[in-house]
Amino acid sequence: MKQVIWKSLLAATPTALVMAWALPGNVLAAETISSELYSEPQTALPLSGAAPVQIAQVTSVSELSDVQPGDWAYTALQRLVEEYGCLEGYPDRTYRGNRALTRYEFAAGLNACLDVVVQLIGSGSQLDEIRRLQEEFAAELATVRGDVDALQTDVAELEANQFSTTTKLNGNFYAHLIVPFDDADGFIDDVQAEGSSLPAPAGNQTGGGPEADATFEYAALLNFDTSFTGKDRLNVRLLASDSPNTLANTESGLNYQYGRRSDLEDNVGLDNVYYIFPVGNRISATVGANSVDAYELVTSTIVPFADNAVGFAGSPEFYILYPTGNFGAAVNLAFTRNLVLDVGYASTSSNVNTPDGGLFNDNYYMAQLNFLTDGILDAAITYMDGSQDEDGTADNTIAGLLSLNLGRFTVAGHYASTSANGGGDLDSYMGGVAISDLFGVGNELGVYGGISPALNRDPLLVEAYYKINVNEFFSLTPAVIYADNDSGVGNQENLYGVLRTSFSF
Repeated sequence: MKQVIWKSLLAATPTALVMAWALPGNVLAAETISSELYSEPQTALPLSGAAPVQIAQVTSVSELSDVQPGDWAYTALQRLVEEYGCLEGYPDRTYRGNRALTRYEFAAGLNACLDVVVQLIGSGSQLDEIRRLQEEFAAELATVRGDVDALQTDVAELEANQFSTTTKLNGNFYAHLIVPFDDADGFIDDVQAEGSSLPAPAGNQTGGGPEADATFEYAALLNFDTSFTGKDRLNVRLLASDSPNTLANTESGLNYQYGRRSDLEDNVGLDNVYYIFPVGNRISATVGANSVDAYELVTSTIVPFADNAVGFAGSPEFYILYPTGNFGAAVNLAFTRNLVLDVGYASTSSNVNTPDGGLFNDNYYMAQLNFLTDGILDAAITYMDGSQDEDGTADNTIAGLLSLNLGRFTVAGHYASTSANGGGDLDSYMGGVAISDLFGVGNELGVYGGISPALNRDPLLVEAYYKINVNEFFSLTPAVIYADNDSGVGNQENLYGVLRTSFSF
């Protein structure tokens, strides 16, 4: 049976070549009519090499003056001339593709193309080798065919039962093991009473005594990301987290711990809801409906420690001096590829229908001008202005952020000057270095330190961390954190060892 198929292919190949070589749409009918009208062979010159008629050898279809790129068979003629070399024209360099085909011309063209086919196929020994290989790998080919059929079945089942054609589900789980290296009296109520504008401190606020022990904390996130056009993104995030109570003497606690959302302590609840969409080629917009922080409204927070640091102080903390919004909106305008302006607004009381509530109360405005490159320098300048009026809270902030990327070595930091209501300031700054891909792709060693924003105090936090990227789904980050709340009350210093485990899926 295989030999019959092989012989059929050999017979069909030259015939197909000749049909493409010589037959326009009405050739067969014209040839039949021609043979009925004339009993003698036609005097037309043949198209292919049939001596002693003079013919014109061509090496490119462009040499045929009456063949144009727009002709329906142009590609077929081009291949026959330039790839197979079995097409010749008339002495006047024409092809005359609309005239009838005579039987002599057909025979000449068939002969020329058969010569090419024989050269392409080679000797009989090569054919025997091909047959032998077909027989030798018949079992493997059958196995591959079966695997392909199984894959097609699996794909059809997945398509029929997929979660959504437009929504992707991804998640993260963070676990922190915190070990204090010394005892602490905690971060007592008197410190908060002195006027820190940040939320309740991460550490113990009630004295706590000299005893300190290892603790464990977690945070779990589920993100539903939906795109309707391929360029937009709707994000809905569910969150459950411990309330961080372990980093005594620090202002803001652990990164990825979400201590500001006390309502989500050991409860699954709605966190982020925002929609990002393009407006033309240079403008994108963001609209958020829940838990909107200022750093979510800007194109970049610049410093590299925000994602990998264990302590939240690795992020520019001035962004959270203003209340989390129940509504937020931002416009990001790219003047050039590198220069981007962010303009944002958020309101905490947007869902409260009272004289002091509503969309335009309890709010803040912000603008950030970013200079972003693919090379050495990223920088930004930020201005924020809020409507808070309690003493010790932030009134307005101006900040600068800078990152110098020297290959795998990055130097970065920020400085923020904040005026507090009732007088005083909440100045803060941070700087450090990060080395990426150290001892492995995706790993990062970082060391940073800085002063967190607080009224009449300069709380210091220094951290050294090393993120170990085990694989794309799992990482380990050991860190050492030193904190000094500068309160002048009790034991104001602490040293911690922390191990963060991160899973993503």
